[in-house]
Amino acid sequence: MKSLDLDAVRAFVLTAELQSFTRAADALGSTQSAVSLKLRRLEEQLGRRLLERTPRQVRLSAEGAAFVESARQLVQAHERAMASFEVKRRRLVIGISHQLVGSELPGLLKRMNQHDPNLVIELRVAGSREVMQGYDDGVLDAALVLQPEEQRRHGEVLFDESFAWIAAAHWEPRAGHPLPLSTQGETCSIRMAAVAALDAAGIAWTEVFIGKGAALVGAAASMGWAVAVLARRAAPAGTIDIGKALSLPALPTQQVVLHSALNDRRSRQALGTLATAFKNLSAA
Repeated sequence: MKSLDLDAVRAFVLTAELQSFTRAADALGSTQSAVSLKLRRLEEQLGRRLLERTPRQVRLSAEGAAFVESARQLVQAHERAMASFEVKRRRLVIGISHQLVGSELPGLLKRMNQHDPNLVIELRVAGSREVMQGYDDGVLDAALVLQPEEQRRHGEVLFDESFAWIAAAHWEPRAGHPLPLSTQGETCSIRMAAVAALDAAGIAWTEVFIGKGAALVGAAASMGWAVAVLARRAAPAGTIDIGKALSLPALPTQQVVLHSALNDRRSRQALGTLATAFKNLSAA
């Protein structure tokens, strides 16, 4: 058998993770048709159908599922081999909105470390406004933030984040009592939108927990203390979206945007790894 085309293997891994030719093409800086062609040729070389394609979904076939972990290890081994020439340690200071940081953070950091073990990551977590201020002041090399439609600025839009009213599966409202909320505080744009929607709908509410970070806000919901205003993907295990059941107003989506002016290959590749990891979370 001829040697595998590494670019095709990388395209396969990304398409499998993101469940989308379009997202994989964006992550690779390519086109959907080019990615599709690479995968078709890889399947022909292997004599195996790796992906099942439908108009609405791309998923692994049984043979693709058997191959994907080995393919991922091959790509990671190549990245480690290339990084071996990058003996000089490089510091990258990244600010991330605390709304975006949940239990998946260790996995994100692991992925970046596998990509470039000699890259020193300094991660600063704060509100989107504070993160963007740090970026504008030159303190941060990159900023990953939530961006409302009315505050659109130039940057790479990774995906649209949707928010929901998250509560423990066993939680029930108390008759005659205001809706207890877990939020990230008055400076949070999602919290502002949530309480404005409740006020407009005539629904009484009270803030019983304030935490900085999706993990903390979600913790108050998972223990049955409050209803969390939280990104759907960041909802803790054992919680559900109760918005429909309680006839709560819909919450707006916000764009997740990556800002960076770095142009050197090493930094761009590291940020590309981070962007792909977040796109993978949104597709999960």
